[in-house]
Amino acid sequence: MKAQNIEKLGFLIHDVARLMRKRLQERGSEYGLSAAQWRLLFQLLKDEGVPQARLAGLLEIEPISVSRLIDRMAEAGWVERRIARTDRRVRMVFATPRARAAYGAIKEIGGAVYEDALAGMSDDERLALVGALQKMADNLGGAAATPC
Repeated sequence: MKAQNIEKLGFLIHDVARLMRKRLQERGSEYGLSAAQWRLLFQLLKDEGVPQARLAGLLEIEPISVSRLIDRMAEAGWVERRIARTDRRVRMVFATPRARAAYGAIKEIGGAVYEDALAGMSDDERLALVGALQKMADNLGGAAATPC
């Protein structure tokens, strides 16, 4: 299949993701979190008590970078480290009550950014877009692709 402008697909997906991150950061600037910190916080709120090393893999960043990110977030009161019960060498990362309290407002900001991005699209177009992106993730990631 040769569709018109298909060669732009990767650039468009990357651009849309970048612009959404930028808009999210602008709208959520009152929280003082970087895009990487937002991603880490969302991951923790979805999957509480994650080993620090696993967080690096989930976020696709180097372990030393995730360690520094967690250091800054811990200092600001967003996350806390705890030693794992089963292995004292493993550091588990948890969202703090401050992060959980802000979660509702953060989700509202995210919803507003999604609405901005999807403006002018019908419900059918929105469903088709999400379905197509999920199919692409499944095709490329196989079992590693996780539904949103």
